[in-house]
Amino acid sequence: MNVDDLVAIDVHTHAEVSAKGNSSLDDDLHDASSAYFKLEGRNRKPTLNEIAAYYRERRMAAVVFTVDAQHATGTEPVPNEEVAGAAAANADVLIPFASIDPFRGKAGVLQARRLVEEYGVKGFKFHPNIQGFFPNDRIAYALYEVIEEAGAVALFHTGQTGIGAGVPGGGGIRLKYSNPMYVDDVAADFPHLKIILAHPSFPWQDEALAVATHKPGVHIDLSGWSPKYFPPQLVQYANTLLKDKVLFGSDYPVLTPDRWLADFDKLGIKDEVRPKILKDNAARLLGLTP
Repeated sequence: MNVDDLVAIDVHTHAEVSAKGNSSLDDDLHDASSAYFKLEGRNRKPTLNEIAAYYRERRMAAVVFTVDAQHATGTEPVPNEEVAGAAAANADVLIPFASIDPFRGKAGVLQARRLVEEYGVKGFKFHPNIQGFFPNDRIAYALYEVIEEAGAVALFHTGQTGIGAGVPGGGGIRLKYSNPMYVDDVAADFPHLKIILAHPSFPWQDEALAVATHKPGVHIDLSGWSPKYFPPQLVQYANTLLKDKVLFGSDYPVLTPDRWLADFDKLGIKDEVRPKILKDNAARLLGLTP
């Protein structure tokens, strides 16, 4: 990967369909979230090779992952090995993250270690809402130990989620799990763990800012929202105290980097901070530059 040649690094994209055509979301959750994000017929299920081609055309790199929530949903994720293999085949643009359901227990811990050592996975995505666990639940601590030891990244969904929105009862998905204050415990118990709080953390934006300013290893990605909807305190902190810890993320395919970047251009971000958010902070965090 030639980082100098990249326009940006998108730290938050989803692989939602496997090579066999299996989706990581059931039809009800998939259709409801597509309506929530107003996709209007746009391709919601690009293959991994299509994701690579899409980002290559834009001279961007993308962190890509699935979400393993099989314990709660009964739906198999896109295999982590498939994601990592596609990233290896498209190493100029794709950066592999994995996802392991904390309820997999010791088997999940062993899988995490193997994914790092044999497949070069650089991080792990957790979605507490869909997976149905509090980030500070000791059920996940053995996974965090492996991630910290490997120098990999733990990326946590925070705030409200579009998954389950509009489905009766939210599809059984509970928002309480995604308060970033639960990740504060993780950051305290694993002081060398690199953490990303994904998304503007509505309705807990101030909590996310507090955790990121207090804990050196905690970063914030800006995915899942158009920048024109960012709360003012997030913009203020991105320009100042957190200018080295805020990262560009789109949430592709539900939100495209084209749409995100067009709105970001109109946001009141300082000229010297923009390249940090778009590329430099992610390149450093992911170990892509010295």
